[in-house]
Amino acid sequence: MVEEAITALPLEREPQGLYAPIRYVLSLGGKRIRPVLMLMAYNLYRDNVKPCIMPAIGLEVFHNFTLLHDDLMDRAEMRRGKTCVHLKWDDNTAILSGDNMLVMSFHYMMQCEEAKMPAVMRIFTKTATEIDEGQQYDINFETRNDVTEAEYIEMIRLKTSVLLACALQIGATLAGASEQDAQALYRYGECLGLAFQLQDDYLDVYGDPAVFGKKIGGDILCDKKTFMLINAFLHASAEDKAELQKWIGNKDCNPDEKIKAVTALYTKIGVDRMAKERMNAYYTEAKACLDKVNLPEERKQVLREIALELMGRQK
Repeated sequence: MVEEAITALPLEREPQGLYAPIRYVLSLGGKRIRPVLMLMAYNLYRDNVKPCIMPAIGLEVFHNFTLLHDDLMDRAEMRRGKTCVHLKWDDNTAILSGDNMLVMSFHYMMQCEEAKMPAVMRIFTKTATEIDEGQQYDINFETRNDVTEAEYIEMIRLKTSVLLACALQIGATLAGASEQDAQALYRYGECLGLAFQLQDDYLDVYGDPAVFGKKIGGDILCDKKTFMLINAFLHASAEDKAELQKWIGNKDCNPDEKIKAVTALYTKIGVDRMAKERMNAYYTEAKACLDKVNLPEERKQVLREIALELMGRQK
């Protein structure tokens, strides 16, 4: 349903220089997890999800707008295996097409039951603001060497988790759920997003490239302030910290040697264990939040299953 609705969007307007990049970005696919979560939350309370389709598409357009501008700011070359918009076209096109996607996202989000619109737009605009805040924190961290674990967790909460949480809360709100259920679903999405991002940090170091979908060690090579690096510096002995500092910031070393050396230090210091413990804690809290939703267990099973799938778990 999500793919069909995206394909049906009126993107053949003129000028094509504005809309062709938008069609291109939306055609790159992805998990579509955010609109699907919104529809799932709605479906907890109502069987016919069609009234929720356009707000769900609005959230997906917004998500892809953030990726388009993120790629421009990061000077990234590829997104989902395809050339980024600012390289396929140019920087000005990426800015303007992204801006139009932001406007479109609000337009589609407003295509909901009129009585529910004020609540929905409060949630959406709050989330949009928080994502910008998270992006700015991420930019700030690039030039800081004193980022704390708490600061990092707050950054990934703002940049990643709140949009998953927003999807669930809006879906529940549109379906007429109680405020208690909507808040429990919000926190479920927030915790799941935190666990998922920490897992991404972990897999960038310890994942199987064939399963992870990209070469491991990218965060190490660019000295990215991740949960892994922050805790390595925090818990390292003086000797290990000196060795770590020798590699971090070193752009002239052999990349494979750097990845191997830093990974070995991570393992020695125990940040692999720390990351697993923290992601398990957030995953456990997410499950507890779902328990609080006042619905029969069979209605909530689909959200339990998607949590298992996102975290690559069997139970």
